Amino acid sequence: MTYDLLIDGKIVPSEERSYFKSINPSDGKAFAQVADASSSDVRRAISAARLAFDNGSWSGLSLKKRGVCLAKVAQLIRDNAKELADLECRDTGKTVKQTTFIDIPTCAETFAYFAEMTAPLDESPNNVAAPVESVTRREPLGVVGCLIPWNYPLIMAAWKMAPALLAGNTVVFRPSSSASVSVMKLAQLMAEAGFPPGVVNIVSCSAHGPVQEIIESPQVNKIAFTGGTGTGQAVMRQAASTMKRLTLELGGKSPNIVFADCDREAALGGTLAAIFMNQGQMCTAGARLLLEEKIYDEFLNELVIRTQALKIGPAANHDTDFGPLISEKHRISVMAHIRKGVEQGATLACGGKIPGGEDLPSGGYYFEPTIFTEVTPDMTIVREEIFGPVLTVMRFGTEEEALRIANDTEYGLAACLWTKDSKKARRVSEKLQCGTVWVNTYGGFYNEAPFGGYKMSGFGRELGKEGLKEYTQTKHICMDKTPGGRPLVSSWF
Repeated sequence: MTYDLLIDGKIVPSEERSYFKSINPSDGKAFAQVADASSSDVRRAISAARLAFDNGSWSGLSLKKRGVCLAKVAQLIRDNAKELADLECRDTGKTVKQTTFIDIPTCAETFAYFAEMTAPLDESPNNVAAPVESVTRREPLGVVGCLIPWNYPLIMAAWKMAPALLAGNTVVFRPSSSASVSVMKLAQLMAEAGFPPGVVNIVSCSAHGPVQEIIESPQVNKIAFTGGTGTGQAVMRQAASTMKRLTLELGGKSPNIVFADCDREAALGGTLAAIFMNQGQMCTAGARLLLEEKIYDEFLNELVIRTQALKIGPAANHDTDFGPLISEKHRISVMAHIRKGVEQGATLACGGKIPGGEDLPSGGYYFEPTIFTEVTPDMTIVREEIFGPVLTVMRFGTEEEALRIANDTEYGLAACLWTKDSKKARRVSEKLQCGTVWVNTYGGFYNEAPFGGYKMSGFGRELGKEGLKEYTQTKHICMDKTPGGRPLVSSWF
């Protein structure tokens, strides 16, 4: 299968007619080739987006008409759901159960939600003590460059493009070269959706140069970036030269706090999902488990048993619980963290190696779900984001101790906690230093609610009215209403 670029409303090959291979992590084999955009291709995309914004072909439409195009995209995603789920499964290694029941529906629902979400963009009057008509308008920024990693391609495409487009911006979108296929299929669908030429441009590339074009171009007004904290810092520095607006959703090392008064069954299942869904390749992964002393041994023993029972296998198999990592390079990185944990004195309770078995394709990037105990807060595996299926477990005795351990991190993206005491839950939630707190659940992302980080996990918000406003700028219009039309300022001199 071959996938080309979306530039200026058309599906086109790269100027150099070059492609890179997409590898299926389940077997290590190429299953598609994707157009490899050059810097010249990206400049064409930026120019098309700039022209489409400046001529008003999109921003000049009513919110309702812009919403109609987004709703069309949502319907096209639903109509092609099976193909998209298969492509995302083969491209990322996440299980087909997840792509079918989470990723594709979420992508469609996000486009549909923003298609109807117009109220936050309404002009609002300002009640000022002067004889004027004062109103605040929200206007689009211009051209938005969107850069995403490989772990949730379609969901992040929707999170960024849907609000940016509804607000009246045009878009240049670049998916990760490690997982471009499902997004490039989405590009084909968006070409059908009725956007004016140049409004949506989707360019895949394997080199860093074309990405630099998006970040540094004076024609691009905002960068919406999701990825590692170090890369986010580099984007921030590079964008400073043109004073671009930024939304940065970066790394995390989220605490998962389990109190003794929890619903034990719910907490066990939630803990497994928090760290092992998508093989732990999530910025919000509950990678630091904090267990209250009273239940530590019993809870940990059951957690290890359930972890060892997870069925590792090809992502496309419907009975697979736990698929491969994204690449051999990433598996090597995860293994390096495992070695570091052992060297620093942590104890492997389970996992930590490449699994065997005749039912696993030899070329796949499989790795066992891993749990470390006897860890200390200063260990590398506790401090650094591993972005893989590695859980560290620590004890706590009091609520205050749990909070101290939970907040002892440079990150602040998310946290979850488990308790039947609602007052305790609210008290702890308010003291956790992060952008999202889940109580007696994990991973609830809602189009209506904002998502983003504290501290080194970035700034800005996605989703909700806050996420929509990230793609706008405010303008104050002040019109004199002085009787007789002679305000004081007109006779000052």
